[in-house]
Amino acid sequence: MTKYTKDHEYVKLNGDAATIGITHHAQDALGDLVFVELPALGRKVSAGEAIATVESVKAASDVYAPLSGEITAVNQAIIDDPGLVNRDPEDKGWFFVMKLSNPADFDGLLTEAAYKALL
Repeated sequence: MTKYTKDHEYVKLNGDAATIGITHHAQDALGDLVFVELPALGRKVSAGEAIATVESVKAASDVYAPLSGEITAVNQAIIDDPGLVNRDPEDKGWFFVMKLSNPADFDGLLTEAAYKALL
């Protein structure tokens, strides 16, 4: 199941593991990405904390932790090729995976319909 944040991140939940990235809308607004900085493996993060950075030809922007937890994987492919986020933001362009501190917090995120209404 996928849910969204008001900051234009998506969260795909699989058990207590959440895959996070930026939405198609976010990558479209940013333009062509030229640099991505991801959090360190094992880093413990709190919901709302800036934990990644993306730079495009237009601007630099922070990516926020949608939920609290620990970073368990990062997507090296988007560090090597930031344009992958533009080409496939919600599949191959994922940013990181985190083990959620409290998986029930996922329920508080936006449904796809609520996110589309926000846009």
